[in-house]
Amino acid sequence: MSEIHSGSCLCGAVRFTTQGLLRGVIYCHCSQCRKQSGHYYAATNVTDGKITVEGGGNLTWYRASPDARRGFCRTCGSALFWKRDGSDYISVLAGSFDQPSGLSGAYHIFVADKGDYYTIADGLPMHDRGTE
Repeated sequence: MSEIHSGSCLCGAVRFTTQGLLRGVIYCHCSQCRKQSGHYYAATNVTDGKITVEGGGNLTWYRASPDARRGFCRTCGSALFWKRDGSDYISVLAGSFDQPSGLSGAYHIFVADKGDYYTIADGLPMHDRGTE
């Protein structure tokens, strides 16, 4: 039996279901993630074929860079997804999953760009840039 996880935006206009194991949560401290979320991103990912989205008409995609876009609810503004062009995976924000999510932290990326108002003290591995 495959693991099934569900989640949504704050208002429920966009809902999703994933199937299969989810990657450990990666915490991204880049300036784009901080500006969109107000802090830093915490996201897992799933292959494109293992996610179903309901309410897709309420989902807006913002081209944040030449290589990636960010999906959010056009009704409540909740950040939900991050998608690199050409990738067969989509990142899903950990906080958008219904509880219990079963997720756990893996590592931090772009720590060289982190905000000056917090420290990272959870003992997880840290990378100054991305890992790709």
